[in-house]
Amino acid sequence: MSENAVRNQSRPKVALFVTCLVDLFRPSVGFATIKLLEESGCDVVVPTAQTCCGQPAYNSGDRADTRAIAEQVIAAFEGFDHVVAPSGSCAAMLKKHYPELFAGDPEWEARAAAFSEKVFELVSFLADVRGMTAVTARVEGTATYHDSCSGLRELGVKAQPRMLLDSVEGLELTELRDSEVCCGFGGTFCIKYPDVSNAIVTKKARNVGMTGADMLLAGDLGCLMNMDGKLKRENIAVEVRHVAEVLAGMTDAPPIGGKL
Repeated sequence: MSENAVRNQSRPKVALFVTCLVDLFRPSVGFATIKLLEESGCDVVVPTAQTCCGQPAYNSGDRADTRAIAEQVIAAFEGFDHVVAPSGSCAAMLKKHYPELFAGDPEWEARAAAFSEKVFELVSFLADVRGMTAVTARVEGTATYHDSCSGLRELGVKAQPRMLLDSVEGLELTELRDSEVCCGFGGTFCIKYPDVSNAIVTKKARNVGMTGADMLLAGDLGCLMNMDGKLKRENIAVEVRHVAEVLAGMTDAPPIGGKL
């Protein structure tokens, strides 16, 4: 066997689950994710048959449509070594809720369980699976980090992003007061309970402003877009970016909500 063949065998094949919000609103997060995965020693594939993870339907109680979506996702991704999403929310849906969705189903239960074992949130995958302890990026400024609910509570993503952010040359990380408290987005929650959502994100935005940081980072685009909107309405001048963009050193593009 040739040296190249041996090298290729040693590189896991990772399927990127892009997520709807990244695809439609912030494709740069997808490109940053690919760069980080390749730097960690993986070959990356973006399956074209992928669609939504089904979380909006699932959270709304529509199990029939969620199952149909989940079956399509499993079929498109189950042939890869790992499945990685730059979103704790989507990754948690795939990893934690798909097995629940198919529990007791003789045809799909085992497939869903095997699939879920391959699924990881991006930063968790880099640190916990690939063993990355540092990145090569350089980004000047100060940043604070918001712990998104699903990534933190369902997947245990907490120390990993801070460890990698500490390795970014030129970046100073300052802790956010109540960083583990929800930002008020919650997918359909902010639509069903707008007053409660607004009260939560108002407090979050003010805590962000109190840090004095140049940038607000997180691992979920929904949370970031929600907080960015409130920061702008409160006239708090803080750039908002996905953590992958900073870890990849891809901050040339305008921040979320910035002018092109």
